[in-house]
Amino acid sequence: MTMASCSIPLLNLSIKPAIKAALIPHYSAIKSRHCFSLPLLPSKPAKSPAIRMSYNPTPATDRLISAVAYTLPFFNSLQYGRFLFAQYPVLGLAFEPLLPILGLYRSIPHSSFIAFFAFYLGVVRNPSFSRYARFNSMQALTLDVLLVVPLLVQRILSPGQSGLGFQIMAWSHNGLFVFSVLCFLYSVVSCILGRTPHLPIVADAAGRQV
Repeated sequence: MTMASCSIPLLNLSIKPAIKAALIPHYSAIKSRHCFSLPLLPSKPAKSPAIRMSYNPTPATDRLISAVAYTLPFFNSLQYGRFLFAQYPVLGLAFEPLLPILGLYRSIPHSSFIAFFAFYLGVVRNPSFSRYARFNSMQALTLDVLLVVPLLVQRILSPGQSGLGFQIMAWSHNGLFVFSVLCFLYSVVSCILGRTPHLPIVADAAGRQV
C-alpha cells in the first residue's frame, strides 16, 4: 500500500468534521429563522368562573301578611255588590263561605279603622318587615281608601232611589264590585306564589309611600 492510498481515508476523516462544522451554523440559522416565522397559535381562553343563580323565595310569613292585607279592601267592597246580588241571587252562593268571617269582622266596632291603622303602623311603617310585605300592605290600604271615595260622592250627590242618577250609581257600584273582586283574586294568588301584584294606578301610589 502506497502513501497515496493511505492518505485518502485520513483525508475523508478530516473532511467530515470540517463539513459538519461548516454546515452547523447555516442549519442553526435556518432553524432559528423558521422558528421565529411560525405563527403563534391562539392560546385557549381561561375558563371564566361559573355564575351561580341564587333564588331567594319570599318567606311564607310575608306572603301570608300580604294576602291577609288584601282582605281589608275586599270586605269593604262587598257593599258595592248589593245590586248584583239582588239581580243574580245565584251569585251570592259563591260568597256564602265568607259570611262567618265577614260576620266576625263586622261584629267588632270600628273594625275597618282598626285594621287600617294596624296594617299601616304595624306593617307599612315597621322596618322589621320586608319591603314585599310593606308594599303589599300599602297597596291594599291605598285600594281601600280609593273604594271609600264613591261612597263619599254618593252621600254628597244623593242620587235618590230612582231615575237616571240611581241607574248611574247602580252601574258604578257593579263596576267597582267586579273590579275589587278581580283585584282581590289577582293579589291573593300572586302573594301565594310569592310574586308582587301591581294593581293599575294603585301600585304607583303605594310604591311612593314605602
